[in-house]
Amino acid sequence: MYNTSFIKKILLAATVVLLYSCDKDFNAIGDDLIGDDHFGLESEKYDVIAYNQEVTPIQSNSLVTNALGIYDNPVFGTTTANYNTQVALAAYAPSIGDAPVIDSVTVNIPYYSHVKGTNATTGRNEYELDSIYGSPGGFLKLGVYESKYQMRSSYYDNGNQLAQLYYNDQNSDFDTNKGTLLNDDPKEFQNNKFFFSSKETTEITKDKDNKDVTTYTSPAMRLKLNKAFFQTKILNAAKEKLSAADVFQEYFRGLYFKVERVSGSPSNMALMDFSKGKITVYYKAKTDITTDADDVKEDRTLVINLTGSNVSLLQDVKDATYQNTISSRNMTTGDERLYLKGGQGSLAIIELKDFASKLEEIRKNGWLVNEANLVFTIDAAKMAVKKTDNLEAQEPKRVYLYDFTNNVAILDYAADGSSSITDDPRMSKVVYGGIINVDATTGRGTTYKIRVTNHIRNLIKTATATNVKLGLVVIDDISVVTSNKLKNRILLNASTNEYFSEAPRASVMNPLGTILYGNNIPVGNADYDKRLRLEVYYTKPNK
Repeated sequence: MYNTSFIKKILLAATVVLLYSCDKDFNAIGDDLIGDDHFGLESEKYDVIAYNQEVTPIQSNSLVTNALGIYDNPVFGTTTANYNTQVALAAYAPSIGDAPVIDSVTVNIPYYSHVKGTNATTGRNEYELDSIYGSPGGFLKLGVYESKYQMRSSYYDNGNQLAQLYYNDQNSDFDTNKGTLLNDDPKEFQNNKFFFSSKETTEITKDKDNKDVTTYTSPAMRLKLNKAFFQTKILNAAKEKLSAADVFQEYFRGLYFKVERVSGSPSNMALMDFSKGKITVYYKAKTDITTDADDVKEDRTLVINLTGSNVSLLQDVKDATYQNTISSRNMTTGDERLYLKGGQGSLAIIELKDFASKLEEIRKNGWLVNEANLVFTIDAAKMAVKKTDNLEAQEPKRVYLYDFTNNVAILDYAADGSSSITDDPRMSKVVYGGIINVDATTGRGTTYKIRVTNHIRNLIKTATATNVKLGLVVIDDISVVTSNKLKNRILLNASTNEYFSEAPRASVMNPLGTILYGNNIPVGNADYDKRLRLEVYYTKPNK
């Protein structure tokens, strides 16, 4: 969690620096007039219209991070995440050697983790896993299969080569094309009772003198794979099958990671960077085919990387209240609550119609914008729901506001060059914001604040600027602002031919969700003052 007071101080300082260094027009006017006390700083609040938008099946291939596991969110429902990836030889046309015999095969995929201390007895690092959702003691039934589904990077349509997209709802395509179960070790923690372990991984190899050498690395998924399969598939393969990338990808089409529930056990989910994973084949072989069968074989390794086309296969069973809310949204007057969830979840659309109606008045009076913000208040009561595991829903660290009409970042995002105030580079752009503020007592979220100063200034200064709709999503990484396509676009307005056709890629990577107060809260309601509004701080000429 983040220290709220510290974040506020950083934001204030960064805002002052940015205003001083970047806004030349404002400071040029201010140098002449502010010192003469012709101006006064005043705040104006404007009503907005904000409503929910369901995200239907969406492109989920080639993500930076991918989920694996089952997360039972007490507010939004259950998400099951499987994964399929191509594989690639670390070096093509390898020299296998003569009469190769496998010793063992492992797949190793590092987790996101950080060192939390040192063991007083062993002196070894102790780690804590990051990006784990659900019960920390949860188990999964994990199957790692040979994939027989050919993932292609492109296809041809009327003579044009186009990128091949894969979507989160294609799990059945890969499940019906799975081959041999590869993690068939009899130890249950390898498959039937798999868990995400925070223990440091160890690997013992032999040096040139045949002595054991122990290597320690950060926590990772480390599974033993079927030796007979890799003996036949790799070591005994015809040379041409291992000669080039395109031939190999047709021959060995990849791995399919499938999770299922363990009866009587809670489940959990992890975000992982599978591209850093690798399969290592340990074997012995002779170096010279002219030697006789009694010659001593040498230890060898062959590495297969988990790279190439891949897809995150996300399947949601939505909570009934959540599904009903996003299905019955009010695009005319707005919604009372905004439900944001990543993956095939939902986002919010925000329209600044009230502010737009005042633009001529603002220009005529010569008001200058010092700062403008949208502050989203979290419905803490709805987010505090617990189910049988007695856990509250984990909250997204960040939300992202963007130009929904054009699917691009707003000006405030582009203008913010601030770096992260933590050791997590995904938490940069602190002036633009969207970082969760937390209650010092409960440790639960209270608000998300996003700066829209430059966006508002542009609408005032540029008469031809379009008052675009804004979109709000939960995200995992603020640096990822490209969009992913919906499988089928959604018509929003027939008269203007407006469609919803894509959503930010960073939201697809985040399995979490949050509930925010919308704008349409009745007068007299206890939560009326928590409704979403646009707040703008002006410097107004004194007349």
